[in-house]
Amino acid sequence: MKRKQERRLPHDEVYARIMPSKIHGVGVFAIRDIPKAAKLFEEDDGELVWKKKSDLKLDELPRQIRQLYDDFCVTKDKGETYGCPRSFNLMTIAWYLNHSRTPNVGCGEDYTFFALRDIMTGEELTADYRTYNEFAGDGWI
Repeated sequence: MKRKQERRLPHDEVYARIMPSKIHGVGVFAIRDIPKAAKLFEEDDGELVWKKKSDLKLDELPRQIRQLYDDFCVTKDKGETYGCPRSFNLMTIAWYLNHSRTPNVGCGEDYTFFALRDIMTGEELTADYRTYNEFAGDGWI
């Protein structure tokens, strides 16, 4: 006999939401205290899809569509490969973290995010893009 699965509520393990940012446009803000090392965005299926720049034919796309790749994708292979969401329609709040040289969020090798320190309610969550995005050097940000 199958045991009934424990129901989870939509807010379980939700630490943050998108709000206007003083850093840039919108950002991700803590809506509850976050303990150091907590895994953020637990339900983010955030699997990256890697696409060769040459296969995307960016020059043939409308400017606003091309801009999605520049604004949201992670790059590697000297900018020749983009790590993208499966669909730009499926982006979770993790894609809206703003950059900081003194971040409170770290990024693992598998592109999952975690708290680098205790984060208080109301703080903006930030990541150092240079730790996981090849083209996030000083001139880029």
